[in-house]
Amino acid sequence: MEATIRELLDLIVRWVHVIAGIMWIGNSLLFNWLDRNLTPKEGIEGEIWLLHSGGFYQVEKKQLAPWQMPDRLHWFKWQNMTTWVSGIFLLIIVYYMGGAAYMVDPNVAEISTGTAIAIGVSVLIMSWFIYDLLWRSPIGHNTPLAFAISFALLIAVSYGLSQVLNGRAAYIHVGAMLGTLMTGNVWLHIMPSQRELVAATEAGKRPDPALAYRAKQRSIHNNYMTFPVIFIMISNHFPSTYGNQLNWVILAVVMLAGAAIRHFMNIRFWYAGWLRAAAGTAMVGLAVLFVLMARPNSPSSATLANAPVSFADVQEIIGLRCLSCHSATPSDDQFTVPPAGVTFDTPDQIRSMAGRIKARAVDSKTMPLGNKTGMTEEERALLGRWIEQGADISR
Repeated sequence: MEATIRELLDLIVRWVHVIAGIMWIGNSLLFNWLDRNLTPKEGIEGEIWLLHSGGFYQVEKKQLAPWQMPDRLHWFKWQNMTTWVSGIFLLIIVYYMGGAAYMVDPNVAEISTGTAIAIGVSVLIMSWFIYDLLWRSPIGHNTPLAFAISFALLIAVSYGLSQVLNGRAAYIHVGAMLGTLMTGNVWLHIMPSQRELVAATEAGKRPDPALAYRAKQRSIHNNYMTFPVIFIMISNHFPSTYGNQLNWVILAVVMLAGAAIRHFMNIRFWYAGWLRAAAGTAMVGLAVLFVLMARPNSPSSATLANAPVSFADVQEIIGLRCLSCHSATPSDDQFTVPPAGVTFDTPDQIRSMAGRIKARAVDSKTMPLGNKTGMTEEERALLGRWIEQGADISR
C-alpha cells in the first residue's frame, strides 16, 4: 500500500513538475526571443507583430513615464516557483522516501541512506550561498573569470557527488542544484528588481540601476542553465550516461555544450555564423559523448574465459539478483509491480531482454538498483558472455 501511494504521488507531482517547467522555460524562451526580434520605433524600445490562433498580436516594449502604471500588469513568477517546489517534492518522493533506494550504491561508496540524503540536501543549500556570494563579490564584475570559477565549481560538485551517490542520484542532484540557483535568482534578484521598477514608476523616481544590473545578470545565468537542466530532467531514462564510470565527464560535456549552443542562439541576430557554430558545437559534443558512452565500464567479457555459458547458470543469477523486482509477483519491499513492466519469470522473457540486461547489468552496472541484491563482478561477466554467445536458452 505504501509503495502504491508513493507511486501515485510520483505520478501526480511529476505531471505538475513537467507542466510547470514547460510554462516557465517556455515563457523564458519566448521573452528572450521577443527581446531580440523587436523592431525599433520612435517613443518606445521596440514593437513586434505576431500571428497566432487566428489573430494578430501587437507587442510593445517600453519604459513607462512616472505615475503611468497600467491598471493591470501581468507578472510571470509562479511558473518558476511551482516548478521548483514540485521538483523538490519529486526529489523527496523518488530519492529520499522508500529507503532511498536510488541514492546509495555500494559499488560507489559504502555510506548510509541518512548520509546520502544529508549530502544531497547540503549541496542544494550550500550551493546557493557560494554561488550568490561569488557573483555579488568584485569577481562577479569580471564575467569571464566568474564564469570560469562557477563552471569549475559545478564540475567539482558533479565529480564529488558521483563519488558518493548512485550515478542517477548524482545527476538529479546537480539538476536540483541548478534549479535552486535559478529559483533563487528569480525570487531574490529578478523579482526585487521588478518590484523596484514598479514602485519607482508609481512614485515618479528612477529605479536603482544596481538592482537592474544584477537582475539582468541573473536572468542571463538562468538562460544559460536552461538546456543543461532539461537534459538532467530526462537523463534518468538513459543509464548509459549516469551509469558510466565517467558519468561526471559526460555531464560536464553536456552542460558545456548545452550552454554554448544556447549562447550561439542568443547572439544569432548579430553573428551571421551562429547556426554553423551551434551545429559544430553539437557535433563535437555528440562525438565526445559517443566515445565516452561506448567506452566499456570494465574489460569486455570477450577478454575473459570463453567457455560456453549454460542458461541454467544465467537463470540462477537472474533468480537470485533480479527476480525480487522483475517478476509478475515481486517480493521486493519497494516495488509492488515490476519496474518498466520488465519480467524474467520465463526463459523467453529473459532472452527477449538480453540486450537490456547487457546494457544495464553488464555495461553500465546500474542494475540491480543500487546493487541491492549484491550482484558480483563475476556474475556480471558471466551474463555478458552468455549474451555475446547468442543468449541461447537451450543449453
